[in-house]
Amino acid sequence: MNDATEAIVKRARDARGVVTLTLNRPQAFNALSSGMLTVLQSELDALKQDETARVLVLAAAGKAFCAGHDLKEMRAQPSLDHYQELFAQCARMMLSLTRLPVPVIARVQGTATAAGCQLVAQCDLAVASSAARFAVSGVNLGLFCSTPGVPLTRNVARKAAFEMLVTGEFIDAAQACARGLVNRVVEPDALDAETERLVSSILAKPRVAIAMGKELFYRQLELGIEAAYQAAGQTMACNMMEGAALEGVQAFIDKRTPRWS
Repeated sequence: MNDATEAIVKRARDARGVVTLTLNRPQAFNALSSGMLTVLQSELDALKQDETARVLVLAAAGKAFCAGHDLKEMRAQPSLDHYQELFAQCARMMLSLTRLPVPVIARVQGTATAAGCQLVAQCDLAVASSAARFAVSGVNLGLFCSTPGVPLTRNVARKAAFEMLVTGEFIDAAQACARGLVNRVVEPDALDAETERLVSSILAKPRVAIAMGKELFYRQLELGIEAAYQAAGQTMACNMMEGAALEGVQAFIDKRTPRWS
């Protein structure tokens, strides 16, 4: 597949503001080529400025969700400068998912390995098919999955994450759910419906509250507990001054359904 001429990331949007980006290199198992990273970054940058967007669903075409970095492309340019630039590009894209003001849901229909597993871990939420499998398998090639380990260790308990990183072994969807890598696991034919249930639940809440909460959620994780409480208290105070929260609390007092604009 020629990245320069093919739609390597497909974009769709519905009337509710739900945006779906679909990785579309199925013949290459949706490997994250430099071109795909560039397109994803452009889409995420635009989405960050879109105040009508509500949810991002990250999906994939074909049997695999994402096989990680494009190893053929990497091997064709064996230079330290190239590799440093590639991993910096990937890190920027991954961090952009966290910095979006809307929740990002990974819709995982198939195998997610190395940077593909990293992509699942970096998303805010993940719904997986029971057929999906996960691994950070670079160590099998002599390349420790250091960058995938960053979000993995922020999702999965330390010893479980380290075992995945040093063995490169696969875990199934049920194990991934038990370890905290994904939120929900369903049969393949129920994947869209389960993803929609999660989307609908998010859409029922005010966008401003979700955006403020997401920003604080990730910021406080990197703070000590006292600083985290200070940051959380300030966010809640500001959130309480928003019209959506004022209306929601008043509706609770009045025992009625909130009338959010």
